[in-house]
Amino acid sequence: MAGTRGDKGNIPQSGRGEKPTLRTIAESAGLAVTTVSRALSGDPRIAAKTRERVAAIADAVGYVPDRAAQRLRTGRTNVISFILEPHDEMLAFGSMMIAGITEAIRGTPYHLVVTPQFADADPVAPVRHILRNRLADGIIFCRTQPFDLRVRLLLEADFPFVTHGRTELATPHPYVDFDNSAFARDAVLRLAARGHGKIGLIGAPDTYTFSQHLRHGFMAGIRETGAQAVDLDGISINSAPEDIRRRVFDRVSAGAADAFVCGGESPAMSVVAAVSDAGLAINRDIGLVAKQTTPLFGQIRPPVETIYEDLTAAGRDLAEILMKRIAGEPAEGLQRLQTGERLFDVRAPRGAPIETAVE
Repeated sequence: MAGTRGDKGNIPQSGRGEKPTLRTIAESAGLAVTTVSRALSGDPRIAAKTRERVAAIADAVGYVPDRAAQRLRTGRTNVISFILEPHDEMLAFGSMMIAGITEAIRGTPYHLVVTPQFADADPVAPVRHILRNRLADGIIFCRTQPFDLRVRLLLEADFPFVTHGRTELATPHPYVDFDNSAFARDAVLRLAARGHGKIGLIGAPDTYTFSQHLRHGFMAGIRETGAQAVDLDGISINSAPEDIRRRVFDRVSAGAADAFVCGGESPAMSVVAAVSDAGLAINRDIGLVAKQTTPLFGQIRPPVETIYEDLTAAGRDLAEILMKRIAGEPAEGLQRLQTGERLFDVRAPRGAPIETAVE
């Protein structure tokens, strides 16, 4: 008689030191070993009730797949590798991405492995290591460059991957990206509508593709409004917080800038600190629109006008797209561009009391 979830009396328990196998589950379920194997791999040709019953028995006996044997048999690892570079400009970037990825792979055969990428190391090395040793079935990575060597390598190897960010390569590839151009343009329009005319952009380093998108949207807004673009002398979201604070302090103290667009939360906090140090006030004297990625940033006072990028949703989309690519879907249909959501919108004119609305 086959065991069911919550009915462990009929499920054989492995002896001490014995590792449960597919045969252990098959004997309990009254099924062939091959059927059990397909059920555990989520094969849709196996009835859903059978898959659930097999999963329940596997859970009850403590079955853990032999990854090495599985890899030899199928050529698959059931592993997704997320290459992550620690950086500070967006709070909790990695944890929010991972939350989305794990949400998407829950209930699938896939497991997530995080592979570190260090800023001072060769960015291609982790990709090459995964490819050479066949450590994953697919790769997710971020911070793309216009002619990204990692993308070129994976395209040449015909290995499944998806990027958080776009490239300028002619061959299409799967990606999920945030519309940074629309964000920066909208930010300038909103600042100019409140009377700010000297606006600086704290964007991304020039090596990254989204730096071009931020700059393009920012300059589009500048042209539309007739505002002046303020040069911040190479300051970017990757700059040290203290360097950003000093540069902004110099600009606002000299009256050379009266508003800022920030591509991340960490530089936005440096702007708030610099404005306060100069004896001025955000919203009353100096305008600020920032990209927000965490709920925590919404607790900043005075409230900062923000546009929200949902990193958890991005992680979920990345994993879903990668699993489709692993299954053989063409890259052209696996590209998503996300738009921002306006969270805090300072509507009062300069000098008037500030009111904050949540949309």
